[in-house]
Amino acid sequence: MSSSDIFIGETIGTAILILLGGGVCAAVTLKASKARNAGWLTIAFGWGFAVMTAVYIAGPMSGAHLNPAVTVALAIKDGEWSNVPTYFAGEFLGAMIGAALVWVAYYGQFHAHLTDKEIVGGPGAQATAAKSVEAQEQGAGPVLGIFSTGPEIRHAVQNLATEIIGTVVLLLAVLTQGLNAEGNGLGVLGGLITALVVVSIGLSLGGPTGYAINPARDLGPRIVHALLPLPNKGGSDWGYAWIPVVGPLIGGAIAAGIYNVAFA
Repeated sequence: MSSSDIFIGETIGTAILILLGGGVCAAVTLKASKARNAGWLTIAFGWGFAVMTAVYIAGPMSGAHLNPAVTVALAIKDGEWSNVPTYFAGEFLGAMIGAALVWVAYYGQFHAHLTDKEIVGGPGAQATAAKSVEAQEQGAGPVLGIFSTGPEIRHAVQNLATEIIGTVVLLLAVLTQGLNAEGNGLGVLGGLITALVVVSIGLSLGGPTGYAINPARDLGPRIVHALLPLPNKGGSDWGYAWIPVVGPLIGGAIAAGIYNVAFA
């Protein structure tokens, strides 16, 4: 794979991942969406299908890492780091593009949601009715969850551990069952396996933090949230932003270490 193939494949694939994954969060969250209040099961399966779709689109071009934690784990597994910056660049750019496309697709719903007094509490309010006090204190706006993750209970050590554990599960599944014949990305069957693992992680481990398990998936859309001209959007919760970046990277490294010791 050339550097241009890697960059283009990861950009397109990650954009699709975030468009569909962020899209299901928007569908469940936003006022005037036909899927509003459809629940956590919908979100978990929506993200799983998003992973599957993105993998099958990007796989032939870049190997479909779509996640810096996957890129780091494969680099540790193989000892090959030369393409890591290219993968990272495509993943983070793609995540930002995908988040912007969610905003475009749900433009009217974002406006209706963020100008509804029952939701934002009045002109200039920054919080949802359900978590008004906590959201204002922590700087998390009422639609931030469409773009990035956040904890139900704020405890840095627990939140970090949850992200590490979830990512270890994901990467062990990728490394032991999901790689293509060359071992440098996800294969055809690996895309389906990984999608189902993501659903499982969401249902079993997603409750505490929203299961980022992917630094690009969280940081790229969080930056877009900070930049978009959304009325009453509130803060982007930068105090928490390091956890869904650092946790998955640690988890990816641990999973690669386990793989090299136990499976290689």
